[in-house]
Amino acid sequence: MVQRTVLKVQLSCEKCRKKILKSVSGLYGVDKIEIDAAKDTLTVTGDGDPYAIIKQARKVIKCVEVVTIGPPPQPPKKPEVKKPVDKTPQVTIHPYIHIPQSCVACNKWALFI
Repeated sequence: MVQRTVLKVQLSCEKCRKKILKSVSGLYGVDKIEIDAAKDTLTVTGDGDPYAIIKQARKVIKCVEVVTIGPPPQPPKKPEVKKPVDKTPQVTIHPYIHIPQSCVACNKWALFI
């Protein structure tokens, strides 16, 4: 089952970011990792065990707080696109006049009948 684990981590330098990315990305079942530097959060999405993710993050950076553990948010639903109705002009042919489609000359004479 896919879960999303959000951790609050103090990421003060680029070296800390690389270390935590390398350690958490090596875990089994991790599909996606996101780091938000403005909020100091690490978001891990996948089938991986949340306990193993927290444990591995605490090995690298000692100060780790759990924000949320749960299912990832559902993607927004796309509104259904209605197909436009094709309005082609209807051609009516008199039922008693036969216009052969094989010859241009016959089509000209058939219109005078």
